[in-house]
Amino acid sequence: MTPGARVAAAIAVLDQVLDGQPAEQSLTRWARGARYAGSKDRAAVRDHVFQAIRCLRSYASLGGARTGRGVMIGALRAGETDPDTLFTGEGHAPAPLTQEEQVAGGPPEAEGDRLDLPDWLVTAFRETLGDDAVAAAHALRCRAPVTLRVNERMKNRQQASELLEKDCVSVHPVDIAPTALIVTSGTRRIAGSSAYRDGIVELQDGSSQAAMHALTVSPGSRVLDYCAGGGGKTLALAARHDGTWFAHDAEPARMKDLPPRAARAGCAVTLLSAADLTRHAPYDLVLCDVPCSGSGTWRRAPEAKWRLVPARFAELTTLQSEILDHAKSLVRPGGALVYTTCSILRPENEDRTDEFIANSDGWEMKFQRRWPISDTGDGFYLAQFTAPG
Repeated sequence: MTPGARVAAAIAVLDQVLDGQPAEQSLTRWARGARYAGSKDRAAVRDHVFQAIRCLRSYASLGGARTGRGVMIGALRAGETDPDTLFTGEGHAPAPLTQEEQVAGGPPEAEGDRLDLPDWLVTAFRETLGDDAVAAAHALRCRAPVTLRVNERMKNRQQASELLEKDCVSVHPVDIAPTALIVTSGTRRIAGSSAYRDGIVELQDGSSQAAMHALTVSPGSRVLDYCAGGGGKTLALAARHDGTWFAHDAEPARMKDLPPRAARAGCAVTLLSAADLTRHAPYDLVLCDVPCSGSGTWRRAPEAKWRLVPARFAELTTLQSEILDHAKSLVRPGGALVYTTCSILRPENEDRTDEFIANSDGWEMKFQRRWPISDTGDGFYLAQFTAPG
């Protein structure tokens, strides 16, 4: 595919996304109908689409229209590329710009356009982050790093790096966590690498790794990952500590790959249904990585920031409080309750933990910490409570 044809494909996909279709679904549908597209073409179209979604408002302003075509015109202008060089109408390239399109658009003026946020989230960002709100919003306009966690039970970072290099995956260590490696090339080769297949490395964001390193787990502890999802945090803890590991999720299908991943990593995790939770209680530590807006991860899932509405945000904060209130009943006296989100917004973080302490007699806040959106990690929040003894 020519560069122009890739832009045309991205326009078609973006039009579907703007009509409400999930980007992944639209990209898959396009790829199935574009048998001529090679892997590099599919990757390029995907990059166009996701970058356009990250910067939807500013690109639409620059392009003069909130359509697939307008957004891609704006994307080229943002990258200081003359759209006329690709909008030629030749082959499968988009049709040339009309006279109206030539003069339409301009630098984003509204704050939501400049920050690439819905208007209501501009307020939420400023209320939470103050002077750091602009930097956080701008960070969400960039692609996220690909980060691996080294299983220290098997190899150290240097050894893991050497194994990955043999499979043409280049990495370098970063300071955010002692197990973290940033991938600099060969991302698509990770799943086929021996280090990944043998459980020596797992994909895990740097901030998430750092948060698990911040926790102290006593040898032999019984640990429940209450909102486990794929179980990455359980595996991160199990790689550093001896213990008995349990995982639960309201959607059990999300944990389907956890047992084989745990086996590769050299540990065992018992999956629990809702009915099993109390039967195996109490636990020395209960980890609640609660459902949230994901605002700290919107570089990876940029559609989420455009689809989130205040009513859904309110539902999430209510659910977060309910999870904490239920989970505390599973913790042994003197044990630990851990609350985490991949959100940077105060209503999902400090407001929830402040409410928990206010409504939970005898519970104490041991510590809380934030990680900002950075070159080495997503936005993340962690709080640890101690149960009355």
